[in-house]
Amino acid sequence: MILGISADAPERQKKFEQKYDLPYTLLSDSDKKMANAFGVMKEKNMYGKKVMGIERTTFVIGPDGKIARVFHKVKAEGHAEEVLAALKGSS
Repeated sequence: MILGISADAPERQKKFEQKYDLPYTLLSDSDKKMANAFGVMKEKNMYGKKVMGIERTTFVIGPDGKIARVFHKVKAEGHAEEVLAALKGSS
């Protein structure tokens, strides 16, 4: 199962999901409780100013419900293939 989580409002996520015809569910974390719980709220530089923001991160959760692998500072291009290769290597 694949889930995407972002701090965007559900309405905005629905538009994004439809625009890109995503085959998975997006969940809203507008209060950033999940981001804080998973430790992905990080200090970032935006136009020379330090701000708190979400570091794009992928978590692979095993059948036992535990985090099996973490990919930090994810870039969209090529990432799906990277995750798939890692999953194939762990089977």
